[in-house]
Amino acid sequence: MNAPRTAEVTRNTRETRITVRVNLDGTGQSKLHTGIGFFDHMLDQIARHGLMDLDIHCEGDLHIDGHHTVEDVGITLGMAIAKAVGDKAGLTRYGHSYVPLDEALSRVVIDLSGRPGLHMDCKFTAGSIGAFDTQLTFEFFQGFANLALATVHIDNLKGHNAHHQAETMFKAFGRALRMATTPDPRSAGVIPSTKGSL
Repeated sequence: MNAPRTAEVTRNTRETRITVRVNLDGTGQSKLHTGIGFFDHMLDQIARHGLMDLDIHCEGDLHIDGHHTVEDVGITLGMAIAKAVGDKAGLTRYGHSYVPLDEALSRVVIDLSGRPGLHMDCKFTAGSIGAFDTQLTFEFFQGFANLALATVHIDNLKGHNAHHQAETMFKAFGRALRMATTPDPRSAGVIPSTKGSL
């Protein structure tokens, strides 16, 4: 059996101090502390539905607002995922998922392409969920895409409740990421690209 694909990244700035540990071959366990309860809840969805173990600790400048914390966690998680997948040999590379929650429905499609880009469409019905500013959802996924070197398409197709809108996007993201990072036994050791590198 192959060794677990794990990574640990620490990123410290004047605004945030973050450590992320990830195990792509985990069971969906998480230890989360960002200081923003709803954000921790969303990160837990990524771990649980992505079947990856996540340990994320962030000390951020929440006395200002949540922007730096949420964006920088996305950046650091992206760095950790990029490190854990390595040269991407033998990976499925692409992942997609539709996830409903009551009236809400979201779709996420991921390509571990080596070309960072986020394309997100969500018209949130509320400006905040608890202490979480819904605008920061974009900043989290933008940071992730940039540092994971992934193309990410996120569309909230339906939804009236902002909590449901966010939760379906994070759950679908976790499931799509799980699919993309899953080894493909038919292409073991092969870079999934005609270019020969990603």
